[in-house]
Amino acid sequence: MESVGEQITNLAEPPHSIAQAKIDDKGRLKLPSESLDWCKKSSVVNVFVTTVDKKTVRIYPIPLWKSTLNLLEGPGEHAKAGAELARVAKYYGGDAEIDAQGRLLVPSMLRTLMGLGSEPVCLEHIKGRIDVTKKTVHDALLQAAESNLDEKVETFGKLGL
Repeated sequence: MESVGEQITNLAEPPHSIAQAKIDDKGRLKLPSESLDWCKKSSVVNVFVTTVDKKTVRIYPIPLWKSTLNLLEGPGEHAKAGAELARVAKYYGGDAEIDAQGRLLVPSMLRTLMGLGSEPVCLEHIKGRIDVTKKTVHDALLQAAESNLDEKVETFGKLGL
């Protein structure tokens, strides 16, 4: 079964690196130029800005958000958990439009929940969406990723890295 992100086929090749950005005093996230270029090439203007884990802001192009919502609200053995994730996402989330300067408004309740203010944030393109974490959260994840680095490189070296 293909993932939700693979179902949206009109998206351009995303940036491959993690970039930094800031949220201004009006609550607008200013996308880095490479993310804005991706949005323009992918015809992404309207987005849904939310969280499902209360740690990461997710910026979904509307078609991808609709597919994600269908996944979460669909039937099956995980229907209850999916419906609960959808409730969290809809409660803290909101529609936004990317303006000509590459800014989008992060919903006030989401900014408060996540403690987003003037602190830098890190953006990563994942499965057709843009994930945003506070720089301090990203730094902790990076520190954990860098632990036992020699072991990880050796393991994946054997697999072809």
